[in-house]
Amino acid sequence: MEIVLAILIGVLYTAGVYMLLRRSILKFIIGIIFLSNATNLLVFISSGIIAGQPAFVDGTTPSPNNLSDPLPQALVLTAIVIGFGIVVFTLALKFKFFETTGTDDLDQLQQTDN
Repeated sequence: MEIVLAILIGVLYTAGVYMLLRRSILKFIIGIIFLSNATNLLVFISSGIIAGQPAFVDGTTPSPNNLSDPLPQALVLTAIVIGFGIVVFTLALKFKFFETTGTDDLDQLQQTDN
């Protein structure tokens, strides 16, 4: 299972970098989403996949070897919220950029700000 997720992480990073290098701002935003998801998976997988159980079950505390680690899950949850905020911010910038210039393609810009 870990090898499949490692391959998926590699594919997401590759697709994210490819999309970041495109000329369209919308593809740039999609690349940010891919990189964010790949990083979240990388953090989650780096903690190891174990068939753990929650820390509190029926009032008894099970053996620490069978517990799942909550720290990577909390880090990934925080990263998802931050990534969503970044995507919303870049979408707002894209909307304002398109409203000002009338184009989404960076190569079609006629002039720069002097």
